Amino acid sequence: MSVTHVFKPLAALLTLTATLAHADTTLLVYTALEADQVKSYQARFEAEYPDVKIKWVRDSTGIITAKLLAEKAAPQADVVMGVAATSILVLEKEGMLQPYAPKDIDKLSKRYVDNATPPSWVGMNVTGAAMCFNTVEAAKLGLKKPETWKDLLKPEYKGKIVMPHPASSGTGFFDVSSWLTMFGEKDGWAFMDRLHENIGQYTHSGSKPCKQAAAGEFPIGISFEYRAAKLKEGGAPLDLVFPKEGLGWDVEATAIVKGTRHLEAARKLADWATSKGAAELYAKNFAIVAHAGVAKPSPAIPANFEQMLIKQDLRWSSRERDRILAEWTRRYDGKAEPK
Repeated sequence: MSVTHVFKPLAALLTLTATLAHADTTLLVYTALEADQVKSYQARFEAEYPDVKIKWVRDSTGIITAKLLAEKAAPQADVVMGVAATSILVLEKEGMLQPYAPKDIDKLSKRYVDNATPPSWVGMNVTGAAMCFNTVEAAKLGLKKPETWKDLLKPEYKGKIVMPHPASSGTGFFDVSSWLTMFGEKDGWAFMDRLHENIGQYTHSGSKPCKQAAAGEFPIGISFEYRAAKLKEGGAPLDLVFPKEGLGWDVEATAIVKGTRHLEAARKLADWATSKGAAELYAKNFAIVAHAGVAKPSPAIPANFEQMLIKQDLRWSSRERDRILAEWTRRYDGKAEPK
């Protein structure tokens, strides 16, 4: 055999090895981010880290949380991104997260970051409660705009309100946990008993109630500020209501799943998710971002929006999540939209 014939297979093997060494890493990322956010975030991340690609699994918070828990023995996801901190805390309790301190963690507000060292999760932005009130449909029905949560109990709103199902939607869950926090356990459930009488439907999406209100299907939709502001800015006949008692909220956060086979790439995504550049993208959608000094005012959202958020213990909400959802489902699930 000639020397040339010996070296051809060797050269091919070296070429293949070099190609594999520089092959892109694909991260499987579970998310509850809105579909119109995912594209811009992915484009920016992959431009900055061209050796890492993202494959998304997207659904509502409750469904993503249930999927992750079901896969606990054999995790599929590498990273959880844009999922409510109260759900991520459930994963933390189950020992499913890989602690990591991203590069810019010292630039983030401590209120929106796990207090462990190193943290199991880091915040991206805050989502807070808001109502969408369709002024055109309300005028036809002779309905006045509500100003408070308790205004929603008025008999004229019977069947006219839609809100997210808390077992499916992170928005729905922070609504329910905030009412229990604001009004107390006994009065909170009494409030929801009366509110239930006026609910037309519980949806499996946090943004859907505002979309339904914008379309005139219901005059009032309980949702969150991002979707409310986007629809109003898009020309929908909506007034946004931020109830005077205070607003429930949660943090959309990023965490690395323990056992990922792509830890280095997962850390790159966590680094990017806490960077100023990423925060500037979040700030196009949200009034509050975890990265200090980046948020910009929105004409549709009050300047004191952050001060309107109630003092809510996210760990308490996470710890009590199963109990709260079981009780809520027992009482109110009959009006849930079909899955």
